[in-house]
Amino acid sequence: MTFLEELHQQRWDDHRYYHHSRINQTLHLVSASCFLVSYVLLFINPVLAVMVGWLLAMILRQIGHFFFEPKTYDEVNHASHQFKESVKVGYNLQRKIVLLSIWILVPMVLYAEPSFFGFFDSAEINRGLVYNTSVLWLIVGIGAVLFRTVQLFFLKGVQSGLVWCTKILTDPFHDIKIYHRAPYFIAKGAMYDDMKEWYSERPV
Repeated sequence: MTFLEELHQQRWDDHRYYHHSRINQTLHLVSASCFLVSYVLLFINPVLAVMVGWLLAMILRQIGHFFFEPKTYDEVNHASHQFKESVKVGYNLQRKIVLLSIWILVPMVLYAEPSFFGFFDSAEINRGLVYNTSVLWLIVGIGAVLFRTVQLFFLKGVQSGLVWCTKILTDPFHDIKIYHRAPYFIAKGAMYDDMKEWYSERPV
């Protein structure tokens, strides 16, 4: 596949396997909007950008995945939850648990050890817990993307890693494009996406 074809494929697999719930889609819509605000804030107020990205965008996103997506057999795609977890290119639920555990431990460790084992000097410690937490959370976020990208270089090839990295960075724009009607479907009482519309446009 070309780069764009693989990007389309990864997006298609991510949608059909992990976004059946209209509530999850709606949470992704709100999350994507928060991420776009965070992108802008990076150039204005990096601390606030990280807080919006992690505390709003990421939490809403993961609530959708962990609490609203069905974990039973997927009749639409004829796949078990275990199979979907095994073929997930990026962070499946197990890997997300590890990442979120690191994320939540950071401020706890920082509170107990303000220098973060020498990472911050005395002047930087004086900036306060919130500021230094945002610095570390930014590192965790960037590190998580880079780590999985490089890991995919070895597991699936350089192109697959670069495609996934591109997908992650552009997901907010794509999520708004494909999930903007999710609240409308919820209002109609259609709580799950039957994927019929999407299967007609699936990659060949």
